[in-house]
Amino acid sequence: MSLDLSSINAWVFDLDDTLYPPEQGVMGLVQGRINAFMVDAVGLPAEEARTLQRQFLNEHGTTLAGLMANYAVDPETFLREVHDVPLDSLEPNPRLAEVLARLPGRKFVLTNGARRHASRVLDRIGVTALFDGVFAIEDMDLTPKPAPSTYRHFLERFGIDPTQAVFFEDTPRNLEPAKAMGMTTVLIATSGHLAARGLATGDWIDATAPDLLDFLTPYALKEAA
Repeated sequence: MSLDLSSINAWVFDLDDTLYPPEQGVMGLVQGRINAFMVDAVGLPAEEARTLQRQFLNEHGTTLAGLMANYAVDPETFLREVHDVPLDSLEPNPRLAEVLARLPGRKFVLTNGARRHASRVLDRIGVTALFDGVFAIEDMDLTPKPAPSTYRHFLERFGIDPTQAVFFEDTPRNLEPAKAMGMTTVLIATSGHLAARGLATGDWIDATAPDLLDFLTPYALKEAA
């Protein structure tokens, strides 16, 4: 689905499973670390801890937010341990770098991940220099997407007019506050990926695409023409 993005001057991207395909497996490694942390933190068997973790995601937006609301955990320790994963499976993407460079306006990352994790991923993909800012969980005061206050703080931090911004994200509910504030919203996900995660979509999503690079390429070509 094509959108009219001629008025866009701020391109905002989620990080994990958006700037790179979920098939590259980084979030699976992070999930394994989260599972192990949950078992230690809550003192439950692995399957019960996993069920509780899914509950935290649904109710609080992130596992960390749920843990902090219910258990005495050190957020810095959590962020360090769960994101300390190898990135060998993550492929550098020079085509994405070329396309991002051709998009008119500024580019940002808005992620519930840790700042160091975002830096490692962007370096590995090869796109660090193309972004004008990264807004990570530490910048959100540990209040993750989809909290509306987090979007407001992000927009204020970088002086972004939401009506001239487009947000790319793989989790449907994280697009809803963005749309309510006036941003154009693009869901990057396949139907199989959404079904596997039990995620529902809604009318707050302006377009859906299975691959970020394929979606962006025509807009970059327009700019280069």
